[in-house]
Amino acid sequence: MSEKPHITAVFLGHLDHGKSTTADQLIYQYGREAGPSYKYGWAIEKLRAERKRGIKNTITGASQADCAILVTSATNGEFEAGVDQGGQSRQHLVLAYTLGVRQLIVAVNKMDTPRYTDDCLNEIVKETSDFIKKIGYNPKAVAFVPISGLYGDNLVEESQNMPWFKGWTSETKYGVLKGKTLFDAIDALVTPSHRNATNKPLRLPIRDVKELTIAPTNITAEVVSIERNDEELHAGHAGEHVSVHIIEVEEEIRPGYVAGDPNNDPPASVASFNAQVIILSHSGEISPGYTAAVDCLTAHIPCTLSRILHKKDRRTGRPTEQSPDSIKVGDCAIVEMVPTKPMCVEPYSKNPCLGRFIIRKWSCTVGVGTVQSVEFGTVEDESDEYDHENYSD
Repeated sequence: MSEKPHITAVFLGHLDHGKSTTADQLIYQYGREAGPSYKYGWAIEKLRAERKRGIKNTITGASQADCAILVTSATNGEFEAGVDQGGQSRQHLVLAYTLGVRQLIVAVNKMDTPRYTDDCLNEIVKETSDFIKKIGYNPKAVAFVPISGLYGDNLVEESQNMPWFKGWTSETKYGVLKGKTLFDAIDALVTPSHRNATNKPLRLPIRDVKELTIAPTNITAEVVSIERNDEELHAGHAGEHVSVHIIEVEEEIRPGYVAGDPNNDPPASVASFNAQVIILSHSGEISPGYTAAVDCLTAHIPCTLSRILHKKDRRTGRPTEQSPDSIKVGDCAIVEMVPTKPMCVEPYSKNPCLGRFIIRKWSCTVGVGTVQSVEFGTVEDESDEYDHENYSD
């Protein structure tokens, strides 16, 4: 069997819509058929929304994902809760799209609850198509798959409980794709173009630190080995998730920092950065001095809005007001942000992954942004913790 490309999927969706159940059942069913020796060609990031609403975990998972699998419930009342203005299904997809996840699968779960009716599926497909289109996704390119995560319907094998379902179709730039099950949709995923970015400088966002202690910037350490799923590799490639073992260093290394090649444009700490931001949700106006968490890849760093350079028209991109006193929901503006702790971001034009971010405060997604330019410099890290109640989940 030829080895499949490694694709990372992030499971998204509202509380109790069945993300964990679906992921567990999918792995169990396919593992049972393929045998324990089968090496999975894709990895699943299961998000536990039950734990502090899971938004920070969603950001971390989506920032590393090639595809999003939105699990939504067909149960009366549950679907509506997920797509309402404050629903997690809506929030998760906004985050995923902002973080660059362009491949989307929608798994309509709990089809056993309305007794596997096609009317229910058709209604959910219509309503979901409307709201994902507003976010930026093309509904025609999305596979909508009716499933039951609890009973295993349409996960790996075609369900006998939904004979009316003739299969899903997605019209993508790679061609028209068709299938019957959720696994078919996952198997049809395409390796993202960033996997071919072999000519760009190395960027390795640090997610977990186990037996190491970490430092902000300018640390040089020798790589001893590279592993993926406990298997030693000769090299890691763009887009892959790997463990890198280095010779012990004295400085502390923390999640959120970024490793690179010291001889090829290494990453560096920024003292400030200019960004285009769009305010999505906030009770009042936002003025210079406002501080909130900025989530970029695996980093969650409080940043202060130091200046509002100008507002701009979201449609034309033209400036509309120079140096305004404040911005509010719906505004698009160019602002200057100052991190309160060491942080690595890069212009979106240079590195999209390190150039996109989410602004969060009080467990709410305040806005999204893209980095336009950076001012390199050091930031003193005066404490190990920050006010999690104000700045994160």
